[in-house]
Amino acid sequence: MTDKANLASQAEPANPGPQAKPATGSNASPAAVENSPLDWPFFEDRHRELATRIDAWAAAHLSKTGHDDVDATCRHLVRELGAAGWLKYGVGGTAYGGHGDTIDTRAVCLLRETLAKHSGLADFALAMQGLGSGAISLAGTHEQKQRYLPRVASGTAIAAFALSEPQAGSDVAAMALSARLDEAGEHYILDGDKTWISNGGIADFYVVFARTGEAPGARGISAFIVDADTPGLEIAERIDVIAPHPLARLHFDGARVPRGQLLGARAEGFKIAMRTLDIFRTSVAAASLGFARRAMQEGLARAASRPMFGQTLGDFQLTQAKLAQMALTIDSSALLVYRAAWLRDHGKNVTREAALAKWQASEGAQQVIDAAVQLWGGAGVQSGVVVEQLYREIRALRIYEGATEVQQLIVGRDLLKEHAKHAESTKLAQHSDGSAP
Repeated sequence: MTDKANLASQAEPANPGPQAKPATGSNASPAAVENSPLDWPFFEDRHRELATRIDAWAAAHLSKTGHDDVDATCRHLVRELGAAGWLKYGVGGTAYGGHGDTIDTRAVCLLRETLAKHSGLADFALAMQGLGSGAISLAGTHEQKQRYLPRVASGTAIAAFALSEPQAGSDVAAMALSARLDEAGEHYILDGDKTWISNGGIADFYVVFARTGEAPGARGISAFIVDADTPGLEIAERIDVIAPHPLARLHFDGARVPRGQLLGARAEGFKIAMRTLDIFRTSVAAASLGFARRAMQEGLARAASRPMFGQTLGDFQLTQAKLAQMALTIDSSALLVYRAAWLRDHGKNVTREAALAKWQASEGAQQVIDAAVQLWGGAGVQSGVVVEQLYREIRALRIYEGATEVQQLIVGRDLLKEHAKHAESTKLAQHSDGSAP
């Protein structure tokens, strides 16, 4: 039995075919599944209805999305997502084209989870619209919101979030791009570089974080809205990655940005960036969850249909154990994702919870997808097969919007901070009642 099971996980398919077909039932309505996660108390009926609608829309519109020209495909997807009304969920304020007065984190997570299950590039297109405009929803003036947000929600303008630099990735406070007021006090002059900027090269505007010098480190950073056609801003380099999407290095050489494009107050940029990431970090975890669920579907379909030594691959106990571990990882990730989303929608600080969700969901999805590739054997590493695409898609999610190691630091520091606070309150209580030594 052991020898056969080992052979089952390693055997090459007789005819892998050029493309894996979606798993049976992969486009079924999520509400139709018995004991669906949508039955969990994290959700309201509007979320369940949203999940059903986006799943049906994705099945009808994303099955034939081409990826030959990534820029053109992303522009097309943004327009399609905007026309269908999905981009509204990433915009805050009904007066500015948003679905609600505040961003519904659970809704954004459900959208990203479902889109990721169908198309990684569609998930990317929706996510970057939200991330690229999130700082405007949070800190923009009425005029700024009115100018940019309705176009983001409708898909007629593409947004981007420009935070990382060549020497300032996880260490955001180390950024070097500078912004100084000109002598007339009417324009900020930006000089320096940003890199790894998603939607770089196709965005209509960028939310850019720059050092204005009020203080060292994070306290001296401000945020700006920079239109793509601003003189002095150029696309210095297009960056190719294993899961293709628009990505670029931006160069600012004396770029003149009107003073009215300052986003929030001076020196508040770091806080604005972190507040934005707190919203959308949980949605990165949701996208990871979507990739993992698709991998599970593909793995189940393979296990149930692949002939192996007179039975199916799924008849082997090792295969069943692998599938069980995949299911455990997915459910634990989902619980963390939607706990964080539910808490944020109820006004709670979710820095730790969002970090836990992203850490578990992205790392867990990598494990689930790797297991699915293993179940597919040689066919699993053939270019264009679904599990091979998922393998490339998931890797970046363990890095962007805070690498796993950064999430671990966030959680560890928060635990120590909570412990110190509890210890201090206990000490004070003992002192007040006379029980202190």
